[in-house]
Amino acid sequence: MNKSKMKSSKEIIDLMYNNDPFSKWLGIERISEKPGKLVLQMSIRKEMLNGFGIAHGGIAYSLADSALAFASNSHGRQALSVETSISHVKKVVEGDVLITRVEEISLSNKIGIYQIFVENQNKELVAVFKGTVYRTEKKW
Repeated sequence: MNKSKMKSSKEIIDLMYNNDPFSKWLGIERISEKPGKLVLQMSIRKEMLNGFGIAHGGIAYSLADSALAFASNSHGRQALSVETSISHVKKVVEGDVLITRVEEISLSNKIGIYQIFVENQNKELVAVFKGTVYRTEKKW
């Protein structure tokens, strides 16, 4: 048996997700997964709302951050975020379903740059997240 066999993107994301209690608490569902590209979704619950009755900005951020982690690690090397930012463009309310669309903008030996579009169930853009990761030499 070849011990150096590289794990598939699904196997890597399985390992990450199964050890990620926060993503599970968010209720993230994995819809599709390919190296550097995936779709996640989650529903907004009452306990995710802020004092204005809309989803706390950290919720869309956390969904996009999980998408960044899964996408950037799915190539087989461990990657860590070094810079992230988000722009909120539409309010999110209880009952909304958020869906991510990940675009891998650039992937080099050491750096990966990703843009994650977060849309609601009506395909309306609610947030745009940008993340930069450092790609270590450590294999999954």
